[in-house]
Amino acid sequence: MRKIILAAALTLAAAFGIHAQDQVRLNPNHPDVYVVQKGDTLWDISARFLAQPWYWPEIWQANPQVENPHLIYPGDRLRLVYVEGQPQLQLERGPRPYKLSPATDSNALHPQVRREAIAEAIPAVPLEAINAFLSRTRIVDLDAFNGTPYVISGADQRILNGAGDKIYVRGDFHEPLASYGIYRPGELYVDPYTGEKLGMKALDVGSADLFQLDPDRRQDFAVATMEVTRVAREVRLEDRLMPAEERSIAALFQPGAPSIPVDGVIMGVDEGVTQIGKYDVVAINRGEREGLQPGHVLAIYKRGATVRDRIEREDVKLPDERAGLMMVFRTFDKMSLALVLEADRPLEVMDLVRNP
Repeated sequence: MRKIILAAALTLAAAFGIHAQDQVRLNPNHPDVYVVQKGDTLWDISARFLAQPWYWPEIWQANPQVENPHLIYPGDRLRLVYVEGQPQLQLERGPRPYKLSPATDSNALHPQVRREAIAEAIPAVPLEAINAFLSRTRIVDLDAFNGTPYVISGADQRILNGAGDKIYVRGDFHEPLASYGIYRPGELYVDPYTGEKLGMKALDVGSADLFQLDPDRRQDFAVATMEVTRVAREVRLEDRLMPAEERSIAALFQPGAPSIPVDGVIMGVDEGVTQIGKYDVVAINRGEREGLQPGHVLAIYKRGATVRDRIEREDVKLPDERAGLMMVFRTFDKMSLALVLEADRPLEVMDLVRNP
C-alpha cells in the first residue's frame, strides 16, 4: 500500500499539457494557506483551491530546497501566491513526527537507535476505495471462463467454503501454479446504443493455494486439492479459477482531461446497488480502443427530461445537467472502471459520461 500511495502522489504532480495554465480557474472560496490534515487526499485539497481539481499540477510550485517536493504530508502548509499574475501553490514543510527504532546496521558495534518518519504521504485519491479493483476485479472476454478449472466440492462435501477451508477443483493442471484467483461469472455488459457485447464482469471471490494434485492423474481433467487463503465472498460450487493477475500500477493516477472526445454511459456499479455516490466504483462503456487511460477525469451528466411545449405543440428535451466527476483508474479493451470523486446528486446506471 505504501508503494501505491507514493506512486500516486508522485505521478499526480506531473505536467499535463502546455496550454492548461490558461484554463485554470480558482475556487471562489479558496484559502490563502492550507495545512494538510491526516486523511486528506490530493484531489480534495486541490478542490479547495481550484474549480477544476485536475489542473492541480499547473499551479504547483515547490521550494527547491525541499527534498522530493511532490510528496505531501500531514502538517505541510500550502500557500497560494501569484507569480507574473498566475496563481501558484508553494509548499512549506511542516514538522515531521518521528519514532525511535533499533538500528539495523550489522556493522554497528554498539546499540543504536535511528529516527524514522511515521507520517505517510497523502494519496491522490482514497486508495482503499479501489485497492481491490486494481489487482482483482476484472472485465473479461465472453469466453474467458471456457476451459478454466472449477470447484466441484468442499471438504466434507460442503457447498459453501471460506478462508482456511480445503476445496476440490477439477480442470486442466498440466502446468499447475502455486496460487490461483477464484472468480464467478458476473454481469454481461451490452452497449445500450449498438448492442455490442462489451465484456463480462469476473466477480472476485477469493484466492487459493495449490495443496496437492490427484496423484493417480488418470484423467485429462485432474482433481486438485486447494486451500482457500482469502475470500471476498463465500466460495461456491462451480466457481472458476484463473491465474492470479499481477499488475503494475506505477503509471496510474495522473488526473487530467482526455484529449479525445468521450461520450459514454455508466454500465454498472459494484455489488449491483442502484444509487451511486461519492467513492463508488462504476463501469463505463468506453475503454482503451476509445483512447481512455488511467487518470482521465470525466464528467457525469443526468439526462434532461422531455417536456411538452404547449405553445408550439411539440416535445422538447431539456438540457442534460452535470451531476458529478469520476476518474478512470483501470482500463480494458472496451470498458473501464472509474471512481466517483464528486456527486452533486444521486447517480445511477445509464447516466451519461462526457469530457469534463
